[in-house]
Amino acid sequence: MNILFSNRYRYFIYRGGCDMRKGYDGLSGLVLNEFKKSPLSGDVFVFISKPRNKIKILHWQGDGFAIYSKRLEKGTFEIPKLTSCDASIEITSDQLQFILAGIILSSVKKRMRYEHHFVDNSIAESGVSAMR
Repeated sequence: MNILFSNRYRYFIYRGGCDMRKGYDGLSGLVLNEFKKSPLSGDVFVFISKPRNKIKILHWQGDGFAIYSKRLEKGTFEIPKLTSCDASIEITSDQLQFILAGIILSSVKKRMRYEHHFVDNSIAESGVSAMR
């Protein structure tokens, strides 16, 4: 079974190895204490075990927590390269799909695409430039 992750959420992956015995409360505590974020924010939090063969994904869905859990019988999950010493790094929904599918992140290349930038009409009408 494949799970699809929306790009309307933010995804954060925990930098350290996680004790996979943790449940809703233990993972929520890690989010508060290590990520310095609210577990009730609607963001998606990803935890990988130290041997990197287990993954848990915690998400607040408005009326309660949901946890997705997976154990690999062979192989490991890739943790993206870290550029800072933060407890977590933000990843995209595509990167999370690649991690779950076992695709090597450094081998993925994305072709250039047009990206539309929205202009806030209230700013444009006031005469203030919306360009950064």
